[in-house]
Amino acid sequence: MSGEPTDEDLEELRKKKMEQLKEQGGEGQSEAAEAQRQQAEAQKKAILRKTLTDGARKRLNTVQMSKPQFGEKVEQQIVALAQSGRIQGKIDEEKMKELLQEMKPDSQSFDIKRR
Repeated sequence: MSGEPTDEDLEELRKKKMEQLKEQGGEGQSEAAEAQRQQAEAQKKAILRKTLTDGARKRLNTVQMSKPQFGEKVEQQIVALAQSGRIQGKIDEEKMKELLQEMKPDSQSFDIKRR
């Protein structure tokens, strides 16, 4: 073997270097995405803390324990209302009940006919 690398060696080195760069780039992007997600979550929590009374917050937490997807939808709705300025004052437990009732999906009734 001579001192100069062959085309195959160069190609193999390029592939290894590209894989290393992809791994490093992927780690940096995932860390940035994680930091951005955490910041958005903290902002959402701050808005909810500011717009909900203790009773309403407890009710929302109860809903989230039993139905996580529905609780998340309600949180998103409250944050959107707060950011658009459509909430005057704080949401108390009674207003939270009304909001939950409005957002509750329609229950389907099943008619079973026996012959």
